Amino acid sequence: MSTPEALAVRDALPFRRKLLVAPVVLLARGLARLPPRHLRAVMTAIRGDAPAAGAEQALRARRDVTSTSLYCAGEGCLPRSIATALLCRVRGCWPTWCVGARLEPFLAHAWVEAEGRPVGEPFEDGYLGTLFSVAPVATVTPTTPVTPAAPAAPAAVRRRNVP
Repeated sequence: MSTPEALAVRDALPFRRKLLVAPVVLLARGLARLPPRHLRAVMTAIRGDAPAAGAEQALRARRDVTSTSLYCAGEGCLPRSIATALLCRVRGCWPTWCVGARLEPFLAHAWVEAEGRPVGEPFEDGYLGTLFSVAPVATVTPTTPVTPAAPAAPAAVRRRNVP
């Protein structure tokens, strides 16, 4: 028995962009077969020190993935989220890659977030609980400007009285 499903909107991509996205989707489908702890370790290693992706960057990557792969446009949420994160990484940034679930009734799901919100998902914020995630590495920005300390005068100069 099959269940009807509406697919995500699929944009027509230029051939050159599909050449970039197709191998990423293929890699994502392979990574989706890994056990969760190994997958998390691989995704953490791939993330490196990439800066955080913006919502528009992550949404563009997701649309490229769903336009290239019919499987990712359907129920393949794990390979879709992995491919979206990998494509963002290829483009020089990293979204927060999440795996989570809802309890009543149970629903497991994988997605990406950017700017603290799920990207391209029909769910409201907080609908799913996050089991684990791989977020971009936070860069520490000082809240107050750091001024260099004045160099100390040599001891001989400090003891001398100058009129």
